[in-house]
Amino acid sequence: MEQTPPETRSAPRRRQPEILRRRLLDAAAALAVGGGVQAVTIEAVARAAGVTKGGLFHHFPDKEALIDALLRDLLDLFDAEIDRAMAKDPEQRGCFTRAWIRATLDPAIAASAPLNAVLLMNTRMREVWSDWLRARLLRHAATDSDPWFSVLRHAADGFWLADLWQVQPDLRAPSATIRDQLLALTLKEPGP
Repeated sequence: MEQTPPETRSAPRRRQPEILRRRLLDAAAALAVGGGVQAVTIEAVARAAGVTKGGLFHHFPDKEALIDALLRDLLDLFDAEIDRAMAKDPEQRGCFTRAWIRATLDPAIAASAPLNAVLLMNTRMREVWSDWLRARLLRHAATDSDPWFSVLRHAADGFWLADLWQVQPDLRAPSATIRDQLLALTLKEPGP
């Protein structure tokens, strides 16, 4: 009896739950951006990700859990960017605000603006966002509680909204210019 050489035997299929979970989140994000949260149905997400509804339910028990995971995924990305920027900052005072400005005006993060906007139209998602923000502000109160830093973070948020609304470039300064000016202002005491 002839045996198949080991290198030609097909390997058992390995399950890759994180890859499938990522595909499901990416499919749900595309649907949400294209048609709002109402377009994110179990059937549509499963079809777009190329999995069965059972495969989707293995990762997310219902639509609400999927939508919640979408927002938490974005918050994790934003958090990671903030943590990276803070780790590189030699100046403690205002370090969270500088990291916020960098992350908010980072083109890769800004690319998620349409999805953020869609998700934050949902009351429950705004509560998740508010809880996340409250925890970050409390964590960094020792370095960033000055109201001046809040003003600078809101300025960065405003520029983010201008990107979301696709304000014409000739009506605003370039993102890098705004970022650099806001970062410089974090190192100064606010004037009268």
